[in-house]
Amino acid sequence: MHRFLVTGAGGQLGMEFVKEFERRGMDFLAVSHKELDISDFQKTYAFIKEVRPEIIINCAAYNDVDKAETEVLNAHKSNALGAYNLAIAASEAGAFLVHYSTDYVFDGSKGSVYEEGDAPNPLNEYGKSKLLGELYIDDVLDERLVFRTSWVYGVGERNFIRRLLKWGEQSDRLNVACDEVSVPTSTKTIVDLTLRALDTGISGLYHLVNSGYCSRYDWAELVLERLGIKKELHPVSKDVFNLPAKRPSFSAMSNRKIKEVLCIEIPEWREELEAFLSSHSIA
Repeated sequence: MHRFLVTGAGGQLGMEFVKEFERRGMDFLAVSHKELDISDFQKTYAFIKEVRPEIIINCAAYNDVDKAETEVLNAHKSNALGAYNLAIAASEAGAFLVHYSTDYVFDGSKGSVYEEGDAPNPLNEYGKSKLLGELYIDDVLDERLVFRTSWVYGVGERNFIRRLLKWGEQSDRLNVACDEVSVPTSTKTIVDLTLRALDTGISGLYHLVNSGYCSRYDWAELVLERLGIKKELHPVSKDVFNLPAKRPSFSAMSNRKIKEVLCIEIPEWREELEAFLSSHSIA
């Protein structure tokens, strides 16, 4: 049995880890941003030195993609500096670090699914901050797990499904981007594969996403259909929203590497989404 530390426990991914650890009766400590701000090196270093976890799972992150364009410092403090602080503290404490990054490290120009060896080129400040976090961790730790994931959803308020339902409360006509493509990925998939990866003792950078890919429009269409919500859904270009942060048009990532290393199959995004919608009351 390992002692785990989960940072960012108030977010949807952190909550999923807490639920699974409680279900398995595992030894863990979970802290929210209010309890531990990982951008504060002295507090982070002292906390980890006192707690002495064997494995640190970093779910803490600044995830507001559009606000990051103006709140650049806050985004980089959490996603880059925070990752660096945890890496240093983990190295000193002899702990193994698990960290999560994003498909937004890519610019979408490849035109096909991204592999781990493809060169990053983020279009927005959020993507830049997450890429820096990856690089800082690589500078400090030889052994670690960095998982890039995308379009994460779970039990919580800060995901596309929740936003879609709120839009539906305000209007019967919903415009959704049809030219923004990636992979909806459930927190359950991320937690299950993270723990499996830790059990096998692997290290490195992996793309951890459900299988296949879709557009925002495809995703919205399936959510509304499965929840029995009748709305006029219209495919539009992402450019009509004129959002502060640029998004890649095609940032879908391949999960081939992690599947081969773990010798598993990963559920297709549609299958996983339907299972989530059928087992959670979110409407």
